[in-house]
Amino acid sequence: MEAIKKKMQMLKLDKENAIDRAEQAEADKKAAEDKFKQVEEELISQQKKLKYTEDELDKLSEGLRAAQEKLGLSEKTASDMLPDLLTVSGIFCC
Repeated sequence: MEAIKKKMQMLKLDKENAIDRAEQAEADKKAAEDKFKQVEEELISQQKKLKYTEDELDKLSEGLRAAQEKLGLSEKTASDMLPDLLTVSGIFCC
């Protein structure tokens, strides 16, 4: 009879330990899920920032291309006009 009582106490202790471990596992799972959600939200935020930055880069690159094209045309126009300006001002070109 004493052996049965001792076995019952051991089983009860094992059950309590198992419940404690299960509760801890649930708490760990909840913490991991919360961390995952936080990281996921940060990822989404960073993706939005990246998209905005890429859009800005595209817009600025297009503006730069247009400015370089305009500069090229202006330089060509100035180059084409230089002989006429030199002639008008009385400086002869060789």
